[in-house]
Amino acid sequence: MEKLKIVGGRPLKGTIKVDGAKNSAVALVPATILAESPVTIEGLPDISDIHMLKGLLEEIGGEVTFKDGEMQVDPTNMIAMPLPNGRVKKLRASYYLMGAMLGRFKKAVIGLPGGCHLGPRPIDQHIKGFEALGAEVTNEQGAIYLRAEELRGARIYLDVVSVGATINIMLAAVKAKGRTIIENAAKEPEIIDVATLLNNMGAKIKGAGTDVIRIDGVEQLNGCRHTIIPDRIEAGTFMILAAAAGEGIVIDNVIPLHLESLIAKLREMNIPIETADDKIFVGKADQLKAVDIKTLVYPGFPTDLQQPFTALLTKAEGSAIVTDTIYSARFKHVDELRRMNANMKVEGRSAVINGSVQLQGAKVKASDLRAGAALVIAGLMAEGVTEVTGLEHIDRGYSRLVEKLSDIGAELWREKLSEEELEQIKS
Repeated sequence: MEKLKIVGGRPLKGTIKVDGAKNSAVALVPATILAESPVTIEGLPDISDIHMLKGLLEEIGGEVTFKDGEMQVDPTNMIAMPLPNGRVKKLRASYYLMGAMLGRFKKAVIGLPGGCHLGPRPIDQHIKGFEALGAEVTNEQGAIYLRAEELRGARIYLDVVSVGATINIMLAAVKAKGRTIIENAAKEPEIIDVATLLNNMGAKIKGAGTDVIRIDGVEQLNGCRHTIIPDRIEAGTFMILAAAAGEGIVIDNVIPLHLESLIAKLREMNIPIETADDKIFVGKADQLKAVDIKTLVYPGFPTDLQQPFTALLTKAEGSAIVTDTIYSARFKHVDELRRMNANMKVEGRSAVINGSVQLQGAKVKASDLRAGAALVIAGLMAEGVTEVTGLEHIDRGYSRLVEKLSDIGAELWREKLSEEELEQIKS
């Protein structure tokens, strides 16, 4: 295991390039199961979640190569191999294997998914969709069993707007007989990306990106080549980082339309921002103004950027309230930021931040992926050296982070944990 050491206060300037969307990638890779010939996906991020999915596809008989961001999947010889635990337990997005395997094989056995611990993230809406399509779903010894004689199109209303359930039902429905209509569907760009891949494979999906998606089932899906969209959450993280510690940074390979809610809030804080077709420039503000934020489903402010934004607010003049309506447990980073001299507290589903404080380097631990991003941003702003552990969380969503930040002037490096530090973590 390793820790990340960050020397704060270094001036950051230059260009930083965004990778392909992690939240698309973890659905696009399972979607290849549905094809009957090879699929190529370009621009995938080189993160641990993708390597985990590669291993899972290989477990069920897929031939997979992954190099320089390009994954080639030959699903021809895949079988409905049960995946009760192992890698599945470490990966939240492993639930997409349910929809993909149900769609192709009419059956699947998938262990209950793992990933970041962000409180209850039930899959009841996924199961509701599968059952509506004609599958029998049971929970047996910690694994979800899905079985169907055949899948038939259905009208499915999601009680809660859910990206995961929307995508999973799409995966299961593309080869079902007849028409499926998903109402109250999530509208995230990642859903459009998955629908684009499936349509390129021969599916008939309309309405992705709206709250009503219509899917006419087809008998066969074939291979294709697909380029993933840029990661709006990584782009947003770098924009917040630029606002916190930058002296003029260009974020390259972005779709500004996907980041409108963040751009609006940063401008409200007095940060100069210029947008181009696929780039965003974040300038340096003389004085940051505190703003309140409330996370909402897309196109609202993303819950995935709440934690990094909380770190930025420690630098702003005045007090701010950050409310997370999506994941109530997404405030575990607050105690770690307080170790670094942040003046903030959690009240129910909100954090109250009193800004204009100078953060101090400290030893902190990432409890989840975006908490890790928040601590890195805090470390770049802080006086002295910050040590971040829990890097396995950061590696799930940010590829080559040390190299990217070093290229714009940050001073940071990874070190192996000593035996004494390992013992402290275990205890």
